[in-house]
Amino acid sequence: MTKNCLVTGCAGFIGSHLTQTLLDAGHSVVGVDNFASGYVHNMEGFRNHAGFSFYEKSITEDGLLTDLKQTHPELDVVFQLAAVVSVPYSVEHPELTMQVNFEANRDMLDAAQKLGISRFVFAGSAAEYGNEDRLPVKEEYADEAEQLSPYGVAKYQSSAYIAQSGYGCSLRFFNIFGPRQDPTSQYSGVISRFVDFGLAGKNMVIFGDGEQTRDFLYVSDVVTSYLIAAGLDGQGRGPLTGVYNVGTGRGRSVRELATVIAGLTSAPEEIDFKPERAGDIKHSCADVSKISAEGFVAEVSFEDGLGRTVEWAGKS
Repeated sequence: MTKNCLVTGCAGFIGSHLTQTLLDAGHSVVGVDNFASGYVHNMEGFRNHAGFSFYEKSITEDGLLTDLKQTHPELDVVFQLAAVVSVPYSVEHPELTMQVNFEANRDMLDAAQKLGISRFVFAGSAAEYGNEDRLPVKEEYADEAEQLSPYGVAKYQSSAYIAQSGYGCSLRFFNIFGPRQDPTSQYSGVISRFVDFGLAGKNMVIFGDGEQTRDFLYVSDVVTSYLIAAGLDGQGRGPLTGVYNVGTGRGRSVRELATVIAGLTSAPEEIDFKPERAGDIKHSCADVSKISAEGFVAEVSFEDGLGRTVEWAGKS
């Protein structure tokens, strides 16, 4: 059964992949983005698709979802990805971050319930766990955590609000990577920066000893988790309610990451080590047992995902 879906942040790294996949599966998509961190070129593959309608708007606009529902009466699934995505920016602009990353999400969730929209999926974050040293990280740990930034606080409050409402779900993603992630942005992931260094033939730069670990998840697996959460994966899984970690359940060291990317590019084998940055989390790894019980499996390997990312970056 095809659905009419709203994707906020549809011009972003992840939102554009989700939108393309939904359209390819025969669903129609209403896309919203204000280009605060998204790009028009990310929508090239679907901008003129017959099933796609686009609105250049902010999720903070009053009555946004109500207005969209009036224009698109069949709208029945909300994927809420739009956000302030930069942790440093959130520190500099805490009030705006709270407005976008919590208040707008709360209002959209409330509106979706009142409008009878059947499924609501929110983009949570591993930042909700702060500097958690119990690994792998379980969903309930966030309730005891001290988030380290306004970004993490707002994301956690949104996830908690969803959990308390008993409506919709929040997917707490760990370190996502893949094509369309912008290596030039201040909030880009370490993988996109390393790929940029490698393709330029520059040494990899690591802050600290390189033994810090992250749970790296390829973007197509992220999209699969969204489809499961909304009950749209075509295999009868979902929809989901509550809060779920999404990752691979395996930590990879930053040194290992640099070595693999250097081998895929023209980067020198020598790594430049710089002093550890204050506030950096040493280790991060998701407990994925809860979403695994719903049928989710990260299918793209670390090495294959890096190969695809390097190939895309070399052509872009």
